[in-house]
Amino acid sequence: MNLPNKLTIFRVLLIPVFVIVYLLGWQSQGLRLAAAAIFIVASLTDLLDGKIARKYNLITDFGKFMDPLADKLLVVSALICLIVSGQVYAWIVIIIVAREFTISGFRLIASDNGIVIAANYWGKFKTVFQMLMVIVKVLAFENVYWSLLGDILMWIALALTLISLVTYLLQNAAVLKEQK
Repeated sequence: MNLPNKLTIFRVLLIPVFVIVYLLGWQSQGLRLAAAAIFIVASLTDLLDGKIARKYNLITDFGKFMDPLADKLLVVSALICLIVSGQVYAWIVIIIVAREFTISGFRLIASDNGIVIAANYWGKFKTVFQMLMVIVKVLAFENVYWSLLGDILMWIALALTLISLVTYLLQNAAVLKEQK
């Protein structure tokens, strides 16, 4: 197993650690800092595994499947935790999760037809803003400007989620017409 795939697995293994630390301590500044640090490390493995895989041509079928899945699991797990602590509206998380299921299903249909739907820039921006929003919301510093920053990031992440969904569907509408 190559290094990028090990980093992806490490990211997946950090998810339950993050969830446990956050849910046990979301009312404690120290544990929120620890949870944020775990989430940041997990998020950075996403950046690192992709760079290493592309630079050294270590792209594998496992990585193509697990890397985006690990990202989705990380972000969605964190968002569900943020619902529990009242940091994010449940309806926003439902929209984000619905987008992820829709795109994953769309990619499955495309794959059955021998078509690979690669991530586009809107999807990458969406992921970055979702991760930034999670970090700010997890930290939950008691400051009006920090809270405002978290809310702004939440609305930007929601907008990018919807923009990336529409973009994927429009750019790949032919996939549905070409299904077997």
